[in-house]
Amino acid sequence: MPIYEYRCGNCQRRVSILVQGFKSPPSPECPRCGDKGLTRLFSSFSIGKSESYMRDGLYEDILSDSKLVHGLESNDPRALAEWTRRMSQATGEEMEPEHEDIMGKLEAGEPVDQVMAEAQSMMADTGGEED
Repeated sequence: MPIYEYRCGNCQRRVSILVQGFKSPPSPECPRCGDKGLTRLFSSFSIGKSESYMRDGLYEDILSDSKLVHGLESNDPRALAEWTRRMSQATGEEMEPEHEDIMGKLEAGEPVDQVMAEAQSMMADTGGEED
């Protein structure tokens, strides 16, 4: 489950919002001042494997790719797919066929909400479990 971090443009407070399941992040609001002018921040992430699985400089490579960062900031499904593939390669994790299907749809530009809803529906139909 992702935690989205924002910076309030009014009071400069850092705000963290936990999103349950495959939902899109909500319209954030600063808990201190109530302002809705929050800017999304890229925070560190953790992986369930030791750092030895990570390719050196991966995080820096991603952040130095301005096209990818811009795509992630603007919620471009193609950028999300690219980021996911890079992380998968860096950790040595192979994607399951179902995930490959999801990545293909995201790379084709299908909306994230639609792709995730279809994936959840498919998992429910096949008796799969949600992470």
